[in-house]
Amino acid sequence: MANSPIEPQYFDSFDGQRIAWREMGPRDGGAHAVVLIHGFFSDAETNWIRYGHAAAIAAKGFRVIMPDLRGHGSSARPHDPAAYPPDALARDGLALIAHLGLTDYDLGGYSLGARTTCRMLATGADPRRVVFSGMGLDGLIAADRRGGHFRNILTNLGKHERNSPEWFAEAFLKTTGGDPQALLGVIDTFVSTPIEQIERFDWPTLCVNGADDDDNGSAAALADALPHARYVEVPGNHMSAVVKPELGQAIADFLAA
Repeated sequence: MANSPIEPQYFDSFDGQRIAWREMGPRDGGAHAVVLIHGFFSDAETNWIRYGHAAAIAAKGFRVIMPDLRGHGSSARPHDPAAYPPDALARDGLALIAHLGLTDYDLGGYSLGARTTCRMLATGADPRRVVFSGMGLDGLIAADRRGGHFRNILTNLGKHERNSPEWFAEAFLKTTGGDPQALLGVIDTFVSTPIEQIERFDWPTLCVNGADDDDNGSAAALADALPHARYVEVPGNHMSAVVKPELGQAIADFLAA
């Protein structure tokens, strides 16, 4: 766990929206960079830093770069629908890589961060290695299904049955201080990726998923669809796997191999 907060840095993305990112690990020229993207309703601090995942990866000598998605965390949270065109999150990710001048890097994400990683790969990113975490095949090829689930959560706040998946998601939203109106805009950015394109992804890939997590479909099926993928199971479901040290360790071991 980090002892003190990591202050964000900022840049202006493709449309002028201010995007925040945080870093951990060495920043000398010899350190290999890895860009890690958090999930929906979350942020870099919650997803990667709080439970030690970034520290585990940095301990292997990596420069860990963790943006806050638009509409989340320390990044801009505009309410104008025009700020959420399709693939805006992927365009932000590509703009960050260009801003930092990264030419040799790894790329990965958890849940929506994994879908954003997929869209970045589909639109020009060329990392050394890829990590899909908290993501199954259905979550990439049928993004609308999860979009509908989250739209229902955000438009019916305070009405969800106690202990239902929707209720837990709303509780998580409160802990991260999420902005419901901005997050509804984020849903409009979701884009599905055809299975034929995923089957052509030629990067060495880790698919790491909670043993009880099928929120985005089967991660094993995603690994089977990819030409060079390894599937690793860690304890937990979609909400709990991200707090387990096994998640960060699996990513660190894969990137360092």
